[in-house]
Amino acid sequence: MSVTSQEGAGMNVRLYNPKREVQVRGPLRVEELCEQLGFPRQSVLVIREDELVTREATLEDTDTVEIRPVMSGGAR
Repeated sequence: MSVTSQEGAGMNVRLYNPKREVQVRGPLRVEELCEQLGFPRQSVLVIREDELVTREATLEDTDTVEIRPVMSGGAR
């Protein structure tokens, strides 16, 4: 796995619960990034530059990405 804490060492990935940032070397497909970080793809939303991306999208070292947990709820 190529996750680092050095700035400039890859794409910047913001994670939540707990809130933290890591750098991951690209290029990687969203599906591969989730696998490297240990997230089941269906349990998270992956957002690049304020746009939701699909699991087939390719992420580059220059990207800033947010990974947020999927939350559901509704009226009683």
